[in-house]
Amino acid sequence: MAASLGDYRAALSSPGAAAPVLASVLGRLPIAMFSLSVLLYVRGVSGSYAFAGAVSAGTLVGIGVGMIVQGRLLDRVGPSRPLLLFSAAYLVMVAALFAGIELGAGLAVLVPVALVTGLVTPAIEGSSRALWTDLVPSGPRREAAYTYESISLEVFFILGPALAAVLVMTTPWPGTALAVAVTAEVTGTVWFALTRATRRRTARIRATRAGSGPIGAVRTADVPAPSVAARLSGVFGVMARPGMRTVALASLGFGLTVGSVEVGVLAATAAAGAPAAGGVLLSAWSVVSVLAGVAYGMRPWPRELHLRFPVLLGGFSVLVVVLALVAPSGSILLLALVMFAAGALITPQTTAHSLGVELAAPGESATEAFNWVVTAVVIGVSIGQSLAGVAVDAFGPVGFLTGGVLGLVVTGLLWVLRGTLAADARVPAGTAAGVPAGADGP
Repeated sequence: MAASLGDYRAALSSPGAAAPVLASVLGRLPIAMFSLSVLLYVRGVSGSYAFAGAVSAGTLVGIGVGMIVQGRLLDRVGPSRPLLLFSAAYLVMVAALFAGIELGAGLAVLVPVALVTGLVTPAIEGSSRALWTDLVPSGPRREAAYTYESISLEVFFILGPALAAVLVMTTPWPGTALAVAVTAEVTGTVWFALTRATRRRTARIRATRAGSGPIGAVRTADVPAPSVAARLSGVFGVMARPGMRTVALASLGFGLTVGSVEVGVLAATAAAGAPAAGGVLLSAWSVVSVLAGVAYGMRPWPRELHLRFPVLLGGFSVLVVVLALVAPSGSILLLALVMFAAGALITPQTTAHSLGVELAAPGESATEAFNWVVTAVVIGVSIGQSLAGVAVDAFGPVGFLTGGVLGLVVTGLLWVLRGTLAADARVPAGTAAGVPAGADGP
């Protein structure tokens, strides 16, 4: 299906959408800003990048695990109260983190504090995406809403780190960026949790759970033993579904490729004698992606969602390989042209991931499912940046070829697994293969 500009306007202006949309913008802005703010803050106080990197890595690990755990909880009891409670816990842990950094605590203290801080960071991203199922009907309007979520999240991934760097460089205290990130996260999350649409979703989820049948309504002897698929689903949640694992794999491959580009482009422009051009190109890359994403949403190709995953990631990875090959030339113009061509395939991929969640995961597990997607991207970006950094140190700008190659490997896996999403397209929403509706986890 395709979404027109009118569908975007209709989705964003749907009754009850304004408040949660604005709140989620504020709450999701720090998604890529927080860990970098921690790194720059610790680096400013300790003077060591290695020390700062270890503390920052602790926050990323905590956030990755916390998003999954929180996603399952939010799907079970609704978003309002948990988001408020996690916001309060987050403030407490951030205060401890600030104190530890200012007092010069060692890694034995700061890393565990950073890990717990990440664990309790409010997972508003999945809740924001899941709320659209209540605000707009299935069809082009919902696809437009998911495209908006993808575009805005991508903008935050670009804008957040840039804002963190500017705040650290232009203010006398290295903790300014972290303070701004925390303020935005807590304010946006609390506002989102208290909006009428979010509270209604919470009430609906609780009513659905309460109406699933009184305890003892049937005799234990009359209840059939759960199937293997149902037992697996109870343990692994939405990841027990093959289609959902395929969506997560596509998100991981996307993150691996994007992470390598973020490092490689900066290395290439620095080698060309124009280090400032790297930031400009990455910002322009995001703008091109947004514009291309809106246009693609009007006429998506391939039409079949299960084919979009390997086709879009494959095309993106090939262009990243070309980008790495032209990087040693020293031509900023040539680098920009190939980079913008690759950027045009970013938002179509993230939108496909969001649509894949709707296809592969039951509606009652939408928050957990989308948090898996975001976590996969974050993990992929982290690995992609690390591998590209090692390769660039060893081979120069061409070293970020690693991201394109890894993307092509994942593309091959997605092609082999494309049937898992095609199968989900034939399974009614709320059921899994061999799992009755309501039996697939919280």
